Amino acid sequence: MLLFKDISGQTIDPVNHTLEVIKKYPYAEIHIGTDSQNINKQTLYATVIAYRLGSRGVHYILSKTQMDINRDMWTRLWREAEFSIDLAEWISQKISIKIEIDMDYNEDENFKSHKLISAAKGWANSLGYKVNVKPNNQIATRAADYHCK
Repeated sequence: MLLFKDISGQTIDPVNHTLEVIKKYPYAEIHIGTDSQNINKQTLYATVIAYRLGSRGVHYILSKTQMDINRDMWTRLWREAEFSIDLAEWISQKISIKIEIDMDYNEDENFKSHKLISAAKGWANSLGYKVNVKPNNQIATRAADYHCK
């Protein structure tokens, strides 16, 4: 499984951390999202578990993975969905919680990522996850985007 850290760089066990968050904030919404960026000869993926704490803000932990550069945009974007869905499935096997998946794809047909929505969202929905795409609720992918730059 991916290595997660908080924003200070401390290593975090995502399952235990999630249990602690929902114990303290039982109303917390849990969002998982991944973003990617090609930098030099590497593709950087940032995967985030974000905890929306009602009106008390958002707290998140993240994992970064570097791979050889993937110049094929479709493959790179599809891998974002794979990282998020695989993580959601892994956590769901350990804890019975509701998870939403934020996908960095745009509903606007003028964006190339729009073409991936049907397949990626269908896959996540078939596993029981609510999916958020742009311009809707992008909690986890906003944090992931921040850490990809």
